Amino acid sequence: MNRLHISVSIILGLLCLPVNGFITSSLVLVNYPTTTPFDVSATLTFRATKTSEIDGMVLVYVPAGDFTMGFDRGSRKDMAPGHSVTLDSFWIDKTEVTNAQYAMCVSAKACDEPEDKTSHNRVKYYNGEQYANFPVVNISWNDAADYCKWAGRTLPTEAQWEKAARGTDARVYPWGDKMPSTSLTNFNNPLGDTVMTGSYPDGASLYGALDMAGNVREWTADWYDETYYKTSPKENPQGPDFGYKRTVRGGSWGDDMSNIRVFIRWSMIPITRSNELGFRCAMPD
Repeated sequence: MNRLHISVSIILGLLCLPVNGFITSSLVLVNYPTTTPFDVSATLTFRATKTSEIDGMVLVYVPAGDFTMGFDRGSRKDMAPGHSVTLDSFWIDKTEVTNAQYAMCVSAKACDEPEDKTSHNRVKYYNGEQYANFPVVNISWNDAADYCKWAGRTLPTEAQWEKAARGTDARVYPWGDKMPSTSLTNFNNPLGDTVMTGSYPDGASLYGALDMAGNVREWTADWYDETYYKTSPKENPQGPDFGYKRTVRGGSWGDDMSNIRVFIRWSMIPITRSNELGFRCAMPD
């Protein structure tokens, strides 16, 4: 028997008044894919955002609950074992922090101006008006932490970063398991440099976070330990108590598709500054 497939979407939005320096809004998207006359199913996606009145950053909401962190297959030992982690709800920046936003922190005398104001192929990048909404780069871990503190936020923990990128279905990339392409992310050196933040809406994560694979790698709050996953706590892991390097996530414009997977871990000494390295911030709910 032939069946008619119907997809119906209902969008419910709620805009809230400013609260504690943020303007919040909610979006509920209900998808009803149906097969008449018998099959009916519904998938509910809840997306909430709020906007900082300090730096104008839009943050996306990540609900509390479990997700799979790490990866059991592959040659890299620091990704294993795959394990279940439980996190409290939190908010994370929708995109990487931009040149213009970082400049606001410099103007407020809460951040140091980047010593290197270039990018890979651009001589005038940090101070170039045409690159105001591109991710700030050449930022050390301390620079990034200073910015997040000024903005009323913190660097995300490694676990927070991975959940915001990966969701709860153990996907390989923020958008799912589909192979990367130039319509989803800036990777594998097609342009030889960064692009404007938010340029790939089709590459959004389950919660609406953008640019979490490619464009620039991102600092996290955690110290790095290759074997940390073997002993890390199940609930709200904060990383090792001390270390030599900090954990970096996300891959960059120069990384191939294997190195922009959401479970890939990098490590860099905190004073590292690179034209492939930026950051985003997070905050508790």
